Amino acid sequence: MKPLRIKTISEFHQLNQLPPPEHPLISIVDYAQVAAAKKDNPTQSTVADYYSIAIKRGLTGKMRYGQQEYDFDKGVMYFLAPGQVLQAFPAYGTHTQPSGWILLIHPDFLWNTPLAKTIKQYEFFDYSVNEALFLSEKEETILNNSIENIRQEYHSNIDKFSQNIIISQIETLLNYSERFYQRQFITRKITNHQILDRLEEILADYFNSDGLITKGLPTVQHIAETLNVSPGYLSNLLKVLTGQSTQQHIHNKLIEKAKERLSTTDLSISEIAYELGFEHSQSFSKLFKTKTNISPLEFRQSFN
Repeated sequence: MKPLRIKTISEFHQLNQLPPPEHPLISIVDYAQVAAAKKDNPTQSTVADYYSIAIKRGLTGKMRYGQQEYDFDKGVMYFLAPGQVLQAFPAYGTHTQPSGWILLIHPDFLWNTPLAKTIKQYEFFDYSVNEALFLSEKEETILNNSIENIRQEYHSNIDKFSQNIIISQIETLLNYSERFYQRQFITRKITNHQILDRLEEILADYFNSDGLITKGLPTVQHIAETLNVSPGYLSNLLKVLTGQSTQQHIHNKLIEKAKERLSTTDLSISEIAYELGFEHSQSFSKLFKTKTNISPLEFRQSFN
């Protein structure tokens, strides 16, 4: 089914049987009311022309994060940028009590403010829906306070200070969210190390197959898709855990394979470069020297 496109915040309110928004470009809605409206069509996916930030509770079953199941269900937070598809949620059970909030921000509200540019630097807006932020009770309280400040401000009489105050509160919300994401990379050690182990397996399988000759070096996109996470999420996770990007991990595996071939075979540098997916041996030699500070030939000679 083609996703339903929602162009304005007013249209979102109308589709979810909510009163008209008090401000056409920003709104905070009760997730319980949205969940109730969705019971008539729980599988409809949507794509919106505004930013959506939400904390949602009361989804049936376990939450899936990076295609894995978790029981860390204190609070689940999603971030969607304009043009991203919100995947349909499962049906709600009879004993489920949905709760939470959704902050809707139209890009026009940010116009002519620094946040209009910097909001794109928050990488969690690139994450797919199943890469949510899982919050502790304390973290959720902090974010709820920011939301309440925004709500109070746009419910008050709008004056020349209102937009700047609301923008400031949104920035606070985003900065705390970024901090909590970094915490999540560290605290979910078991799962994160499972991802690292899977990364090593994927790279090893790829480098031991004929993939290098037929397809060249694996791309970051390919690795991320195989792991069922987004490239941005994988990059952030690896940088926190190892200090290196996904591309650096790919190159490290390449150099490891190159050293093995250089030290255990009589193949020429050109032949090894071809085996490793390089059209030109000069490109291979340049990368090898950049990573090891010596040329492939010098590395081979060190074993003689």
